[in-house]
Amino acid sequence: MQPPTSEAPAEMFTGDAWWDVIYQGQEPSQARANMVRFAPGARTAWHSHALGQTLFIVAGVALIQSRGERLIEAHPGDIVHTPPGEEHWHGAAPEHFHWSTWRCGRAMRPPGWSTSATPSTGRPAPSLRG
Repeated sequence: MQPPTSEAPAEMFTGDAWWDVIYQGQEPSQARANMVRFAPGARTAWHSHALGQTLFIVAGVALIQSRGERLIEAHPGDIVHTPPGEEHWHGAAPEHFHWSTWRCGRAMRPPGWSTSATPSTGRPAPSLRG
């Protein structure tokens, strides 16, 4: 049975976001896939995944940033991977909704979720389509 759509928790997201669990493996599997929809300007807190995370951009304009790195703008059809343990955030551009499907292992490296994400100043990196 498919769980209902739920609002993303405020301690993990800034702004309005909703998710649907597409797949959640049973132990010992660590597999998980979610569809997440971000309102314009909404984003995750800084977080990391012990097994990494792969984002599949479905609609809108996504912003993704790893700690200390340039801000990346991604569009439908783009795939972005963050390696295991890399602290990052992702969300929607200020003027666009954004939908993405992501997969990762359930286990998150402590602290897992940390502070709210504020993108670095300056222009985003060129589009991945560029």
